[in-house]
Amino acid sequence: MKVMVVVPTYNERENIEELAPRVLGKLPDVELLVVDDGSPDGTGEYVDGLAASDPRVHVLHRPGKMGLGSAYVQGFKYALGTSADLIIQMDADFSHDPDVIPELVENAGDVDIVVGSRYITGANVVNWPLQRLFLSYFANVYTHIVTGLPLRDSTGGYKCFRRQVLESVDLDAVRSDGYSFQIEINFRCWRKGFSIKEIPIVFVDRHSGTSKMSRRIVWEATWLVWRLRLDRILGRL
Repeated sequence: MKVMVVVPTYNERENIEELAPRVLGKLPDVELLVVDDGSPDGTGEYVDGLAASDPRVHVLHRPGKMGLGSAYVQGFKYALGTSADLIIQMDADFSHDPDVIPELVENAGDVDIVVGSRYITGANVVNWPLQRLFLSYFANVYTHIVTGLPLRDSTGGYKCFRRQVLESVDLDAVRSDGYSFQIEINFRCWRKGFSIKEIPIVFVDRHSGTSKMSRRIVWEATWLVWRLRLDRILGRL
């Protein structure tokens, strides 16, 4: 199976230098797509150099910080334009361990979407303040209660999709950003009837760079779940 790993970046050159060879070394038929938001530290230019010498590396250049959600949407569209059978999304900061990629691919043989979960048995979260952990955990409980989405971790960003899943979802209709993007894409896939499986991961807080969490992102996610609940009710009617 051909696998495309989509990684959004902003000032992640130091991480990409290490991440790229680790991703490419996990499976014989894996490719890497970096979606760079005009990183001032030269992340995009560095990946250009990798792509020039390795056809398995691809890069999309965006003019500036345009949001995580739109980066993934553009990355998914690019991946669908290739022959990839599976599309994996992950962060560049090593909070998502590239060693898990083969496990995601293996589990995708049974289901349509595999979610690397922080909140099921066997999972762990490392280096998060207790307040941040509680916020994330209860945000996921809240999401499950309001939307009915059958996931313990709806906001996680380490996922593997079969290509037909993303082909079936209207990516242009996705407007959410940040953590709410993860909720919305999961919800849209679930409402299409695709099967989802969670596997435990060890999530390690980023060791380089800065967190993308903001108050705006938290509020966006808070109100998004009610919009999704309304969509579900109207769809049922």
